[in-house]
Amino acid sequence: MSLDAMVEDTTHLLEIWVAGWAGCRGYETRREGRFPAALRADSTREWEYFAHDPSDSEFALLAGRTAEVPARILTVLTNDVARFTALAQTHGLNVTSATQTMMIVDMETQDSEDPWLSDDDLKLSTSETGRVHRAVVHAGGEIAASGQVFVVDRTAIFDRIVTEPGYQRRGLGSFIMKALAAQAFEHDVETGLLLASSDGQKLYSHLGWGTVCQVLMLSASDEGSDLSVS
Repeated sequence: MSLDAMVEDTTHLLEIWVAGWAGCRGYETRREGRFPAALRADSTREWEYFAHDPSDSEFALLAGRTAEVPARILTVLTNDVARFTALAQTHGLNVTSATQTMMIVDMETQDSEDPWLSDDDLKLSTSETGRVHRAVVHAGGEIAASGQVFVVDRTAIFDRIVTEPGYQRRGLGSFIMKALAAQAFEHDVETGLLLASSDGQKLYSHLGWGTVCQVLMLSASDEGSDLSVS
């Protein structure tokens, strides 16, 4: 399937992303009607529901489930942010994040070779636990940058790509992405997928990634949560 055709089927992309994201983090998953959900056991200890452009009635159902517990989150993938912002207000939910995007890349455009660090003070370590691949750059006894990737359905799901504040603007974000891509190529991969914060979008665009749609996070609480790093 071409990349353009995959982008047209955002509902399927969401299913794949949830499976990979939950796989990276060891989250339990289930269905809420036709929609995926994941139990964020390491943070909110509550369910997060996911949907791409649900109908008004489907949104009402998901909003009702979300509003039962303040720590629950409803994440909607859409290019009609205004519509779902208004629906959220109608159902008593707050917008806790509206700056993220889902992004996609054809993995054939990505470097399959292990990258190298030009700074001798930095060291790369990689590991694999089950189907989760991790890459960490150390500076002495500190972690400078890190990330992880999980392959499902020929798609590499990149997660928690973090460069620590003291090591930013040194190209480590790009380095971690390349190190993870090299690990992902140990599997039969065709596509890369991730959710990106506003800062991350600049990095991923530079690496050839394109935007699928916006990501709107909703909750009965006023507290937000950034999926891309939390």
